[in-house]
Amino acid sequence: MPTAKSTVEQITTASSTAIKDAVEKSISGFSEFNAQSKLNLEAVIASVTASTKGVEAISTHAMAYSKKAIEEQVAAAKTLSSAKSIQEVVELQSSFAKSAMETYMSEVTKMSEIFQASLKDSMKPINARVTAAVERLQAAR
Repeated sequence: MPTAKSTVEQITTASSTAIKDAVEKSISGFSEFNAQSKLNLEAVIASVTASTKGVEAISTHAMAYSKKAIEEQVAAAKTLSSAKSIQEVVELQSSFAKSAMETYMSEVTKMSEIFQASLKDSMKPINARVTAAVERLQAAR
């Protein structure tokens, strides 16, 4: 019976080693998963932070433009109220409308640039994580 006993011992040893290896691989996998999850969460937080800064920049710019536009409208109304003729009112109103439209178009361009920069900044951390994941997958092949 020494042969059966040694066979059982060999099977037991092989099974124990296989289980130990599987557990170590699982623990290693979970550790890697946790590390990647942490990095992904940090990327999301960085992205949200950048988005928030972009929204703040847009809001600040919009408020400044609104304040300036109201001040210009008040000034234009005062100027119009002191006009001496209908011809002068029409000329002043045309000039004000042209200036207001040019200012508006300029502000729309600036707001678009701020939005694009904000979007780019908010996507950088996410793009970096996606790139890292793709590189890991390619390296694993």
